[in-house]
Amino acid sequence: MFAYLVKRVFQAAVVMFVISLISFSIQDNLGDPLRELVGQSVSEEVREQLRDELGLNDSFLVQYGRFAKKAMRGDLGTSYFFKEPALEVILKKLPATLELVLGATFIIIGLSVPLGVFTAIRPHSIFSRVIMGFSIIGISVPVFLTAILMIFVFSVEMRILPSYGRGDVVHVFGYWSTNFLTWDGWKHILLPSAALASIMLPLFIRLIRSEMMETLQSEYVRFAWAKGLRPRRIWFVHALKNTLLPVITVGGVQIGTMVAYTILTETVFQWPGMGFMFLEAVNRVDTPLIVAYLIVVGFIFVVTNTIVDLIYGLVNPTVKLARMGA
Repeated sequence: MFAYLVKRVFQAAVVMFVISLISFSIQDNLGDPLRELVGQSVSEEVREQLRDELGLNDSFLVQYGRFAKKAMRGDLGTSYFFKEPALEVILKKLPATLELVLGATFIIIGLSVPLGVFTAIRPHSIFSRVIMGFSIIGISVPVFLTAILMIFVFSVEMRILPSYGRGDVVHVFGYWSTNFLTWDGWKHILLPSAALASIMLPLFIRLIRSEMMETLQSEYVRFAWAKGLRPRRIWFVHALKNTLLPVITVGGVQIGTMVAYTILTETVFQWPGMGFMFLEAVNRVDTPLIVAYLIVVGFIFVVTNTIVDLIYGLVNPTVKLARMGA
C-alpha cells in the first residue's frame, strides 16, 4: 500500500505540473492586465515601464520559472483587483464553495441510493418509470435553467426560500465561516445546493440502477436466493455493497468536478464562492487570480481522485490482490 501511495503522489505531482503549466500559459490570451491596473489615461511609456517591473516582457519560460518557484512556497501571485495574495483571496471564498458542494453531495447521496435501488428492484413499476423519466429530463436541462426555475417557484411565487447570498453565517476558524450553524444559513444554501445536485443526481440514479440490476443477476445473489435469505438482506447487504464499488470511483470524480461546476450556480444565486469570484476575475482580467483559481481547483480534483482511489483499494479485495501481484 505504501508503494502504491508513493506512486499516486508522484502521479499527482506530475498532473499538478501540467495543470500549472496550462493555467499559466493561457494568461496571455485573457487580455491586457494593465488595463485594470492603470486605466486608459496612462501614457505608453509608463505602461512599458510597468510591464518591465511586472516581468510581463520576459519570455514565457522565464515567467513560468519565476511563477513555479514562488508557487512552491505557496505564493500564486497578487490579485490586481483585491491587492492581496491570490491564494488568500481564494481561501476566503473557498468555504462557501465547499459547503455548497457538501450540501449538494448530501442531497445526491440521500436521494440517488434509495431511488436507484428501488428502480433496480422494481424496474417495471410506475414510480420507477416516473423516476427514470425525470432523470432523463434532469440530464438534459442545464443547471442555470434549473436554478432560475427554482428561484421562480420557491422565491418569487411561494416566497419561502431566499434567492441570493449566504445569509447569516458563523465564523469557525481562520477563513472558515459556515452556513450550517444558523437557520437562515440553511435556508440560503438549500436552493443553490439543490440546483447544483441536479447536475449529478440523474447520473447517480441511473448508475446505481444499472449496477444494481447487473449485481442482482450474478451467481452469488442467485445462490443467496436459493438459500432462502430474506429479500431485504439480499438487496441491501449482498447486492448493494458490491453495487457501490464502481459508484465510489465515479462519485469521487464527479464530486470533485462539482467544485468547478459551481460557477453557473454561484452566478445565478449570487453565492460568494470561488466560482462567482472567478467570473469577476475574468471580467477584470485579474490574471494572477484566474491562474490561482485554476491551480486550486485542479489541486482539489487531483487530491479527491487520489483519496477515492485509495478508498476503493481498501474496500475492494480484488484491487488489493492486483496490487500485491504487481
